[in-house]
Amino acid sequence: MTAVTTRALTRRYGAPKTGTGATALDGVDLTVERGEVYGLLGPNGAGKTTLCRILSTILLPTSGTAEVMGLDVVRDAGRVKRSIGIVFGGDRGLYSRLTVRENIRFWAALYGLHGSALRLRCDALLERLGLADRAGDRVDTLSRGMKQRLHLARGLVADPLLLVLDEPTVGMDPVAAHDFRALVGELREDGRTVLLTTHDMAEAEAVCDRVSLVDRGRIIATGAPSEIGALISRHERVEAGPVPAGAAEALGRLPGVVSVAPAGTDRMRIETRDSDATRAVLRLLVDAGVTSVVTGRPSLEEVYLHLVGDRGMAVHP
Repeated sequence: MTAVTTRALTRRYGAPKTGTGATALDGVDLTVERGEVYGLLGPNGAGKTTLCRILSTILLPTSGTAEVMGLDVVRDAGRVKRSIGIVFGGDRGLYSRLTVRENIRFWAALYGLHGSALRLRCDALLERLGLADRAGDRVDTLSRGMKQRLHLARGLVADPLLLVLDEPTVGMDPVAAHDFRALVGELREDGRTVLLTTHDMAEAEAVCDRVSLVDRGRIIATGAPSEIGALISRHERVEAGPVPAGAAEALGRLPGVVSVAPAGTDRMRIETRDSDATRAVLRLLVDAGVTSVVTGRPSLEEVYLHLVGDRGMAVHP
C-alpha cells in the first residue's frame, strides 16, 4: 500500500465556464511510497498547498481521486484525518497566550487523549523536539525556530502515519532551518512518511528521497534529488560584452539557448541548457569579435524558473 496516490486530481476555483475561474490543480498523478520523504517543489501559486489541503480533507477535489494510506479522501474523510498530521509555516494554529505545554495538552485532548496517556504523550513530544526547557513559556516569547518545533509537535500528537509539512521553514534563520531539517531526517529514520512542500531547492535536495517540480497545478518532472540535480547541472551561463545587436539576435535563435538578457552596460547574459549549446554560443561570440567572455552556472532558483517555463517538458507521475 502506498502512502499517497492521486490520479487525474483536479481542483478549480470560481466559474471556469464563464471565464472567471482558475485551475489550481490540473490532472495531477502522484505516488508517494510509505516511509519516504517526498518533496513538492514550486513557486508560490504552483498548487502545492491546494494539493495538501485536498489530502488533508480540507478541500474537495473538482475531479479525479486521492487516497491516503489506501483511504479515499472524500468517502473516508474521517479515517483519513486520523492518519495524517499537518504542519504549517508561520504562526497559524498556535495559541500565543498559552504555554508550550498547554498548547500540546490542548491538541492531545482534541484527539481523545486524557489522564496519564495525555501526560506521557506531552512529555515525550517535549523531550523529542527539544522543547522541554521551554515547556512553561508562552508561545509569543518563542523564536520562529521554536514555534516551528511546536508546530511539529502538533502534527505528531496523534502519531500519524503521514506527516504533511507545508512550507515549514518559511521565515526561519539558517540555523533554525538546519535544525528543523535534521528533525525531518529523524522522522525518516522512524519510518514515517513525510510530504514536504517548499520553494527552496536546497531544502528539497537536503531532506527528500524524491522530488517533483510543480508549476501551474501540474507536475513537470519527478526524480531523486540527484536526478533533479543532474538536470539542473546541465545549465550554464555566459556573460559577454560588448555584443553587437546582430549577434545578440542570433544568440537567441541558437538551439539550447534558454535566455538572452542585458547584464549591465554593453553586456549580455546568455543561459544555456547544456554544454553543446554553450560551445555554440562561444563560437558565435568569438566570430562576432567579442573579447570579454565569462562562463559559469546560473543559480538553482534561476534554473528552476527556466524549467517551469518550458512547456515542452514531459509530465511524469
